[in-house]
Formats: sequence, C-alpha cells, structure tokens
Amino acid sequence: MTESGDIALRLAAWWEANARDLPWRFGRATPWGVLVSEVMSQQTQMSRVVPYWTTWMGRWPDARSLASAPKADVITAWGRLGYPRRALRLQECARVVADDYADELPHDYDALVALPGIGDYTASAVMSFAFGERIAVIDTNIRRVLSRVFLGVESRGGAASPVERALANRLLPDDGFTDMADMVVRGSGAVEDAGDAGDAKGMNNKARSGRRPRARRRERPSVVWNQSVMELGAVVCTAKSPLCEACPIADDCAFLKAGRPGLGERRTRPRQRFQGTDRQVRGMVLEALRALPANAVLARNEVAGLWKDHVQLDACIASLDDDGLVEMLPDGSLRLPR
Repeated sequence: MTESGDIALRLAAWWEANARDLPWRFGRATPWGVLVSEVMSQQTQMSRVVPYWTTWMGRWPDARSLASAPKADVITAWGRLGYPRRALRLQECARVVADDYADELPHDYDALVALPGIGDYTASAVMSFAFGERIAVIDTNIRRVLSRVFLGVESRGGAASPVERALANRLLPDDGFTDMADMVVRGSGAVEDAGDAGDAKGMNNKARSGRRPRARRRERPSVVWNQSVMELGAVVCTAKSPLCEACPIADDCAFLKAGRPGLGERRTRPRQRFQGTDRQVRGMVLEALRALPANAVLARNEVAGLWKDHVQLDACIASLDDDGLVEMLPDGSLRLPR
C-alpha cells in the first residue's frame, strides 16, 4: 500500500457517505459544465454557486450557446458571483472551444491551460473531475489538508510552494489501487462502512443519515482522492476552526498530534475591507445596470447618484469600460455591452 493508501481508503468511504450533492458532481455534468462550475467557484463559496450554475447551464448548456450570447445577458446572468470579468473570460473561452474544438472541451492539459481564463488549477480539475485522468489537483483546501496531515504544519496561503506541489504529486494514488476503486462503487455498502467509521470519529449523524446511496460510475482512485481531500478541506479541515473530532483521518494527522501549531496563520495580506473600496463601487454600477430593462441605459444623473465620491466613481466606471463590462455613451450615460 502507498504512503497514503490507508488514509485514501478511509477518505473514499467518508466521501461516499458525506460528499455534498452538488449538481456538477457524480458524472451528471458535461466536461464543459464542470469547467463552468470551476470558474464560478473561484473565490466564491459553493453554496452561492449552485443556483447560478443551474440557471446558467439551463440557458447556455454548451460552449457554442454561450459563445453567441449577448454580452449584456452574460454579465447580467453572472449576478452577484463577484469578479464579473470572469464571465466575459468564460465567454471568450467558449468562443475558442466552439470555433477551434467543434464545441468539445479539449481532453488535454496543455490545450486547456491555453484557453482564455483557464489556469493550472482549473485545467487540472477538469482533467481529473471531468475526464478521470490521473493528475494532482492543487487548491487551497487540498494544500491545507496535505500540509497538516503529512507535514504537521499549517499551510499559510499564497502560491503553492515547490514542496507542496511535490507532496501532492507524491501522494496521488496509483489508479491501479483497486481496493479503493472497489469501495467507491459499492454503493450502500460504502455508505454503511463510512457510517461505522463516522460513529467512531463522532461524525455528524444528521449529515450522514441524510445521504442516500447514489448510483455511481467507477471513478479512478486518483479522482476520488482529489475530490475527497478537497471536500475534507472545505467542510471539516477548515482554515480557522477545523472539526478535528469529525475528521475520518484524525488518528493519522501529524498537525493534530503536534497540537495544531500556528492554526490559522496566514502569510498573505489581511483581507481588504469591502466598504468604500473600488470593488464596492464597481459592483454598485453593475447592479444598477443589471436592474434595467433590456437595452435600457442609465442616465448620467442616475450614474452620478450612485456614489458621492465622483472622482472614485469615474475611475471605477473607466475601469469597468476597460474590462469590457460597460459601455460609456457620448452623453455620459451607461449601458451593458451588446
């Protein structure tokens, strides 16, 4: 068994019993749908993403339909997900997929990272979660779990270090590890096993009993590992208040054994206040435009009434214009791009 083999088995059972039933999981979404979920989830809580993703995919189920959509509709549909430039980058990505790949997401890491707005994490996540390929997926949650469990130290944010990347690649299960694959497809048996383990660790009974066995495709061990470690970091091994008493691998956690040294430490800058920032002002302008009827404009006097600091307001409008999120008309009024 590999260095992480026993831990992987227990995480697979825990995942089967406790994974959140998000609409793009368990083989129910196309590769394009998986990519959309990953883009929407950047710096955004999953619970906020679900309704937006569901509506978005109902309206634009593939790259070609999104590619031909009016920009104003795309920006409006993005709603309050934040960082709306992502919406237009996603549409740019859709155009490349539709035109250069016959509306089929490329099944190749290098081709994925070459798409507009797609970086290493998103490409790796699509390769693993959509295509079932063996590749290390490295996000904040995975880094935190692996650093704590195997190194006994806190992951302090920032860009992934060479040590963290090497650890993630070393621990990635081999897809010939059949014991783990068998556990994932046992259905109700896996749920039952995970429940027994959960009782020993004090898992949340309500959450566990609310899970029904799901029909599953056979997922490769590396995919289950990526999914389960990420999920553990999102709901149990959280940054500031980890639920160690509910963790299925607490007995093997070097961080817990060491007394959780430096819990919650960050090396990144403190989170910027939101009130009064350019982000707030930009959001107010876009929200006002989204609330208008189709093809309507926001008159200059209405624009001026959005924010008392007109120097900041004008700078934010200019930045929105530079990002392609608004159109400035000669009379000073605004509209969403067409």
